[in-house]
Amino acid sequence: MLLEAMKIGRQSLYDTFGDKRSLYLESLSRYSEESTSGTISRLFSEPSVAKGLRRSLYGFIDEAMADPARACLGVHSVAEFGTSSAEVNAINVAMGDKTQRAVEARLREGLERGEIARWVEPATGGGFFMATLVGLKIAARGGAGADELRRIADLALRALVVE
Repeated sequence: MLLEAMKIGRQSLYDTFGDKRSLYLESLSRYSEESTSGTISRLFSEPSVAKGLRRSLYGFIDEAMADPARACLGVHSVAEFGTSSAEVNAINVAMGDKTQRAVEARLREGLERGEIARWVEPATGGGFFMATLVGLKIAARGGAGADELRRIADLALRALVVE
């Protein structure tokens, strides 16, 4: 399918990427960077921390619903390899850390402004947010609809945000 979509032959593909593993790693890296950038961009797109968190979660849901059959390469790589592949793990850890640091920064900002519940510790809250994102990705892949995913996101937000 890839060769057909790119309108190139197998040899051209391997001349460019070397082998299937290198192609996979490059694809995972690019996919993860784009996904992470989108999440972080939405996270900081609103002056309100609470609205930025919501926009980040809802933005993912909107993307998932635009093409429900499309899977998340990052989640699949974790499910397939866990930490057994140093190269795959390095990509996943780097992107996860980058996203979590951004969430933690936003949570600290929200704590200072009184938008985030005072009992939320930024590192734990960041981990919770990341787990929610992954859970939403898996639920979407499993067939959950947009309304169900938004209810899950709203529940997660109620755990973090002062109402």
